[in-house]
Order: sequence, then structure tokens, then C-alpha cells
Amino acid sequence: MAEVDVEPAVTNIPKINAGKHLGFAWGPGDILVYETLYKSSGPVCPFIHEVRKDEDIYSPILRKLFNESHHIFVGLQTIREDLPSKNRKSQFVSISKNYRSVIRACMEELQQVILSRGRLFSKITYSKLIWNLCEVLFIDAAPAGSLLLHLLDWVRLHKADVDEKAREVLQSESPAEHNDYWDVVVSYVLQGRLEEARQMLVKQATLQPAARNMYKLMDTLLSKMPFYNPSGTQTPTEFEVKWRHWHDEVDRCLQDNSFASNRHLELICKILVGDEDTLLEHKDLLSTWYHFLVTRLLFCHPTVKPTELHYYAQSCMTMFLDARSVPEPLDSILLAAFEFDIHQVIKDCSIALNNWWFVAHLTDLLDHCKLLQSHNLHFGSNLREFLLLEYASGLFTHHSLWQLAVDYFDHCPEFGRVYLELQIERVPLDTEHKALKVLRICEQRQMSEQVRSICKIMAMRALRNNRLGSALSWSIRAKDAAFATLISERFLQDYCARGTFSDLDLIDNLGPAMLLSDRLTFLGKYREFHKLYGEKRFREAAKLLLSLMTAKIAPRSFWMTLLTDALPLLEQKEVSLEITEEDIELTKVELLRLALARNLAMAIVKEGTVES
Repeated sequence: MAEVDVEPAVTNIPKINAGKHLGFAWGPGDILVYETLYKSSGPVCPFIHEVRKDEDIYSPILRKLFNESHHIFVGLQTIREDLPSKNRKSQFVSISKNYRSVIRACMEELQQVILSRGRLFSKITYSKLIWNLCEVLFIDAAPAGSLLLHLLDWVRLHKADVDEKAREVLQSESPAEHNDYWDVVVSYVLQGRLEEARQMLVKQATLQPAARNMYKLMDTLLSKMPFYNPSGTQTPTEFEVKWRHWHDEVDRCLQDNSFASNRHLELICKILVGDEDTLLEHKDLLSTWYHFLVTRLLFCHPTVKPTELHYYAQSCMTMFLDARSVPEPLDSILLAAFEFDIHQVIKDCSIALNNWWFVAHLTDLLDHCKLLQSHNLHFGSNLREFLLLEYASGLFTHHSLWQLAVDYFDHCPEFGRVYLELQIERVPLDTEHKALKVLRICEQRQMSEQVRSICKIMAMRALRNNRLGSALSWSIRAKDAAFATLISERFLQDYCARGTFSDLDLIDNLGPAMLLSDRLTFLGKYREFHKLYGEKRFREAAKLLLSLMTAKIAPRSFWMTLLTDALPLLEQKEVSLEITEEDIELTKVELLRLALARNLAMAIVKEGTVES
């Protein structure tokens, strides 16, 4: 069976040789495409192909992502609406970080199993990158000054190859002479990691005593570069004045040719003043236009405002990418984020990432942040609910993840209940344990129709397998009087054939459930009669048997059995019984007459003895 991870916009039905046809069978998460070949003997089906809309749910590694993100989702739904906005915001940021944490854990696991070059790894990497940026721009909503600090952290988290290269350099015999030494230093500067760049430059300075003053000057410039402190007393305006003074100082050093004799230090100086040509000459170290964007902001516009981001983002992407190249889907998503076009981000992610997990959880979080209130869909449900319903419906196609989907449907107030009722009926009831799980879910939500359906299915299956106890138990849970009557009949038939009851524990503990039908009541009471007889409580047993015979709830085919059960009781001293019966086989009538005569004689003797 071939598995294809595509969903074409148009489905073309190809021409097939005479006698052949294509058929389609839709499922909740996939399509079965089958080819039929008609022969004189009838249709045969040589090939079946399964086209899955979202095959990611079948990845064992992603199963952990789905499970852990489900717990985060449920926790998010419990955040109270009446909390102060500041408290709510901190909780939302914390939840966003939790989501990123499970994405990162998934990436690490994929790396361990050598899938780092696969399609799935790329999708998870993109998810982590996009989610983090959305957290910075939308959820945390950092203002000018703080915004750049968050963007620097964003780039550092997703451009970690410099750390691996730095480890190789530092572990070598002579780090300052390593081929990648200057690449590491420049990469640190490009990411604003100036303290680490200074530590690396010390190693080079020790090898060049004659250039010590030059290295000392560079160290001073790097150490004096100001970074905004959100928790400090300095205002963004005051910070910008201080930054301008530093920037002018670096520019003077460049104009004075202070580093002209050392091309590496001169290069760093040009980066510090934000020289665009120099930055673009190092595309290999920047690797992406958005890294170029953050570096350019760091050294040219450190107090950039959120509303200005889209201008710088667009210009940086244009400058960085080849004029003939077409932007990748990831580029379009990030650009939409920098433009604060949330809905475009969600739309493009739905297409590019090819699964509902990311957009469903991100949209839910953004909705809780009150960022999607104005966007409703034309077909009834809002965007959040639509995406959650799609994601949960996909989970229902998985043999174990379907249980997670229930909570997602629960938190879709408009259509969640309807979707759950439809999807729960499609869960294959492979085992009784699984059926009980499904039943418990339905009972907790008062889904009475689904409860009856499940119980009937399981009761029929148990009956076909001649498991009468299980069948009776399921029919009682379904409150199905007709089926309970049928199974009670089977119990009585088995008793007539074997002389004993099966599943005594169940019958002995029917309780009020025996009132579901007359036949079930008779079964329970008849078993109670046997218990009384076994305990030698003959008088009570006789009264119960008489009530069963006179209540007219015993099946006609069982009357003779009741009369036969009465024979031993007629022998007892404590019991006297008068009964009439017609149309009964002669031999059994004679037995009854004999027993009645003996019982009557014993009663007369007893009466005469008392009189004398």
C-alpha cells in the first residue's frame, strides 16, 4: 500500500484501459483509491492506494508531541477570564514557552534517530522558528528596545551552528590558528554575542604582541556597546542617545583607519557601524535574510518599533535574496509575521506545514490573547474552532490518539459536540477494554444515543461468541429491554439443557437492573429461588416459586420446569401446596399426583396427631 503525502488542488481521473475503473472511498483522515478490473466472473481489485491528508499523526516520535501538547492545551483552557491582563499575559507567555519546549524535545529526538535531513525534521524546525517569532511579536508583544533583545534571542536559538564550530575551535591545540577561528569571532559579533567575541579575541592578541593596542581598542569598543535594559531606569530615548555616542566613536575609529593594518579587526569594525555591504558579503555566516535583518537592526536601529519591522523586513529580504529567486514558503510566513498579519501567518502555515497541529494550537493561544476576535468564518465557526475541529478529526483516525481529540472537541462550544458524536461512532471497538473507554466518554457527556449504540454492538458481539454474561451486562447498560429479554431466554434455555446457570456472579447481583424486562426479572428471581433451596430455606423457596408460577412472567416453555422444581418441596414437612394443571404429559402428571398424595397424607397424619 503506497502512502503519499500530497493533496492536489484538482483531482484528475485518468483514462483507463477498457474494462477498468477507478474508485474512491473517503475516510475521516484519508482516501482509499482503488482500481477495479471487470471480468466475466465479476470485478477484481488488483491495486489499492491510500492517500493520507496528514500522515504525521502516524509518526511514533510525534506521538509524544501530540500527547504533551494536549496537556498544555487543556491547561490553557482553565485560565480565568477575570485575571488582570498583566497576569494573563505572563501565563500566556509561559504556555507559549511550554509549547516551544515540546517542539524542541521532538527535534532533539528526531536528531538522535538520524532523521535531521528528512521532511519531518524540516517541518518541526520551521514550526519552532515560526512559533518563537509569533511569541515575541504577538504574545509577549515586546515594545521598542526590548523588541530587539527578543529578536536576538530568537536568532541565537535558531542559528546554533556557531556554537558547534566554536567548540571545535576551542578544543583544538591552537584555537587562534584554527581555520574557523575568525568565522567564529565574526559570527559571535553578527549575533550580538560580544562578550564571547572578546574572549575569543584575547587568544589572538596573545599571539600578536605588536598589535596589542589595536586589540585593546577593539576590546574597548565591544565592551562599551550599550544594550537596552528593560528592567532598568533608562528610557528608550536615553538609551538611544548613549548608543549614538558609541556608534559615533566606532565610526571615528573606522574613519581614522585605526584597524587598517588588520583586515579582520577592520571587518569587525565595519560590522559594528552596520555597513550593509560588509554584512551582505558574509551571507554564508548569516545564512538567512532574517538573521541579516536582526543584525542590521542591532547595529543600525536598536530601538526599532514593532510598527517599523515590516519595512526593514521587506528591504532585508529583498537585499539578501537573489533577484531571480522565488521566496520560500517559510520566507512568506516570517514576512507576514513581521507585518503583524496574523491571519496570513496561520493561512500560510496551514499550507506549508501540511498538518493541523501547529495552526490549531497557535490559533487557540492567540485567541485566548484576544488577538483573533474580529475574524469569523462565513460558514459559522470562528477560526480557532475550525482549526481545532480539523486537528481533532485527524487524531480520531489514529488507533490511540483519538482519546486526545475528545478534549479538543469539548472546548469547541459551537460544533464540538456534533463532531464528537459523529467521530466517536467511527472508533473501532476492537476490544471490550476499548469499548469501555469509549462508553465512559459518552456517559460522561450524556451522549445517550451513542451509549445505546455501543452497548448494542458489544452485546451482539458477545452473544455471537456465546458469552451470555457479557451480552446481558451490555444490554443492561444499554437499557435495551428487548435484547435483555432475548438473552434471558438464552440463559433459561441453557439451564434447561445443562441444569446449571452460567455467570452466577452477574445474575446474583442484578439488583434493580432485573426490572428492565419481565423475562430478566424472572431469571433473577428464579436464580434466587435456587439459592434459597440450596440454603435449605424451603418455606421461603416455596413462596417464591409459587409467586413465580402465579405472576405469569415465566415463559410457557418453562412451566414444566417450575412444576418439576416444586416436586422436592412437596416432600418437605413445612410445605403444603395445592396446584392444578392441564395438558401436561401423563407421566409427569402422575409424578405430581403421587407427590401431592404423599404430601396430603403427611399433612393429615400431622393434623390427627395434634388433635389427639
